[in-house]
This record gives sequence, C-alpha cells and structure tokens, in this order.
Amino acid sequence: MNRNRMTTPSTVSAGRIAMLAAVGAAALLARPVMAETTPQDLARLGKDLTPVGAETAGNKDGSIPAWTGGLTKIPAGFDPAQGYADPFASDAPLYTITAANADQYKDKLAPGQIALLKRYPGYKMKVYPSRRTAALPQAEYDLIRNEAAAAQLAEGGNGVLNITATTVPFPVPKSGVEAIWNHIMHYRGGTYLRYGTEFPVHTNGGFTPLRRTEWYARASSLGNAEPNRLHYYLNLVTAPSSIAGEAILTHEPVDQVKETRLAWTYNPGQRRVLRAPSVSYDSPGTGTDGLRTMDDYDGFNGAPDRYDWKLVGKKEMIIAYNNYKLTDKSLKYSNIIMENTVNQDLVRYEPHRVWVVQATLKPGARHLYGKRDFYIDEDTWAIAHKDQYDGRGELWRVHEFYQMLEYDVMVPFYAGNVLYDLQARRYLVHQLSNEEKPAKYGAKFELSRFAPDSLRRVSN
Repeated sequence: MNRNRMTTPSTVSAGRIAMLAAVGAAALLARPVMAETTPQDLARLGKDLTPVGAETAGNKDGSIPAWTGGLTKIPAGFDPAQGYADPFASDAPLYTITAANADQYKDKLAPGQIALLKRYPGYKMKVYPSRRTAALPQAEYDLIRNEAAAAQLAEGGNGVLNITATTVPFPVPKSGVEAIWNHIMHYRGGTYLRYGTEFPVHTNGGFTPLRRTEWYARASSLGNAEPNRLHYYLNLVTAPSSIAGEAILTHEPVDQVKETRLAWTYNPGQRRVLRAPSVSYDSPGTGTDGLRTMDDYDGFNGAPDRYDWKLVGKKEMIIAYNNYKLTDKSLKYSNIIMENTVNQDLVRYEPHRVWVVQATLKPGARHLYGKRDFYIDEDTWAIAHKDQYDGRGELWRVHEFYQMLEYDVMVPFYAGNVLYDLQARRYLVHQLSNEEKPAKYGAKFELSRFAPDSLRRVSN
C-alpha cells in the first residue's frame, strides 16, 4: 500500500508533528487491506490449483492422489432414507494407528490426536486410501473466480469487503485470517433444513440426545435482501422436553467492522423473544453441559477479532474423511457413543493436505481458549481438526470432524463431529443424524423465516 508523503514546516511544534503522525496512522489502520488475490493467483485456478485453491497434484509418495474433479456421480443404491451409500465400502484399512505405534506417525498427527491415542485405549485410527472427493457445483467455481480478484479484508481482518456470493474469498490465502474466512464462508449449499443431535456424554458413556432443527440461508440465496449479510441461521431444540422449544436466531454480517452479529433467543417458559448479545465467542453452547463455546460450532464461527491469526503453512495429515459409514440409518446412537470416545471402528481416516492456522488470544482480550490450532482441509476449506489450549497453555479440548461430501447435492458437510474435553474427561458429539429425518437442501425460504417474530412461530 502506498503511503502519502507528508512534509512539515520547521515551525510546527513537536507535539503537532506527533499528533499528525497519530492521525495519519489511525487513517491507515482504518483503510481496508488491499486485495490479496493477484492475477497470477487467479491464473493458477483450474490448473496447478483446483478451482477452490487446493493443490491439484498428489504428493510425492502417492499417499495423497491428484484431484480429478471429485465425486460427482451418485453411487448406485443411494437412498436418503437409509443414509449415504458408501462408495468406498470395499476399501480395506491400510494400517491402524494406536498408542503403541503413534510415534511412527507423529509427523502426520496433531498433538490432540496423539493425546487421545495415549489417554484412551479405545481410541485408534483406521487409515484408508485417500479419496479426494470434494466437489462443488460449477456455478460456485465461477463465483469464486469472479469475486476473488476484488475481495479484501476489512479493518483488522474483521470482515470481508467487495463480495456478493463467493464461498472462497481468498483461494490463495496470504494470512491466517484469510484462511479462517475461507472456512467461515465455505460452501454449505444455498439453503438447508437439517435435523441433528447433540450428546454431552458422561464419563460412563451415558447420554441424553438433544435434538435440533436447523434452518440456514446464505444471504445471496435470498437475493441479498438486506445489506451486509453473510447468512441467516435459526436453531430450534425439539428434545429433551425440559428445554424443548428453546430457539436461537442469528443474522451474520459479512463486514463485522460495520456491524456485530445480531442474535435473538426464545424461551418457551417466558414466551419472550429477547436480544442476545451473548450468542457469540466463548458463551456456553445451549444444552452442551459447558463442553463447547458458541464459537466452537462448525469449528469456528463469528468474529475473529479477539485473536491474532498466523498462517503456519501446509501439512500432510491424517484426518477423518469420507465418513459415509457413520451416516448409516441402521446405526443407533448407542452403537456410536461409547465410554470415553465414539466407536472408532466406524470412523474412516485418510491422508490429506491441510492448512495449519494458529490463533493466539490478543493481549487484553477475553476468551476461554488462550490458543487454538486449526487444521483446514485444502479441498473444502472446512476445519478437519482443532486443538484448543487453556490460558495456562495446557491442551484442553480436541475437536474432530467426520468429513464427507453429500454427493446428491454436492455439499461438503460432516457426518458428525466430536469435541473431547481432556480435563473433564468427557466429550460432546454433534450433528449425528442416524435416527433423524434426512436433510433438505434448496428450500425456498422467505426472509420472514428469519425475522425475530418467527422464533415464537417455530417454537409452538
């Protein structure tokens, strides 16, 4: 960025010079950061980089294959009522990582994975051949290319400017905050209606399912009817009966310098809709027994302003991927939820490349987590794994995501995710849907669906 050159007469006092310098510095800080995606970057998309910015080629030893377009055909026998048919059901594990051999693979594991292997005998990682299944509709690839050249970070990285519909504003990220914005905005379909569950699991493996219905709409799917909106989200608890009817509504801004998140809650006992400024950052998630924060949802959501973000670089890593087996509707939750960990025989791991992003709490900022390490899948920009540390620097919570492509709608999503609390020796499972109705994509929502008054209607 070019700085304006300023000359000062010798008669101006030192105090006046200091004041002018401070004003100039403040003006520079207030300016948006210039677009980071260069013409050279754009020219690489669809060539040595995939349309979303991942490396097209495989790795040197062949354990990670080249990306050839992803999984774009629906496998034979797919029936949404039965879960997602596993296109790789015939694959056999290449090897299994346990506490006994973890050191052999430590260069491809996160500290949190190693901690789980060492702590819980039931935690193991069955590693399968890598399948780069990620795929988006061509229209999304076109949007990414068309808007990347103009995308800019807002002041302090706390928002993205000059975009209307892209899901990857920075396909070739130059900073950690750009990479985390790619995650925040990554493609989830334009609209969806999902039915899922959350399980705070006790130390003996006992649990009570908390069932949710979720409505989501990207603002561009509603014609960008309001300024400065990224998406709308409505969450209704339907069970257990003790909290059924509680609902949360959020309107997420795309430029959080201009406007912070708008949120409302509804409590059926009070029958009141209330503004809820606490639905963000490290406020506890509803019905989670304090096992996750609001910004733990989806790996990370909301404003990134309380952290300094460092782009550490790329890493070849073993992560949970193509977890179609976990969506099988014949599985009961009791088949998945075990003492200490989920049933690791049901989880598929593969070698993939990830972006490593480290978030360190800013001096003077408040949050439960002092440091957070994110491992973001290069092919989807979805967080694949996350390690979180307390204020003393101790590893506290380990978050695994069971990635898969919902191939009938070409939406990268999760078969579920689990957050292990190493200090409480408990864990929280989220977004399993084995005993729930199939999700619905492409619903024609009206903006009124996400009005505060809708909280009363959906809760009754």
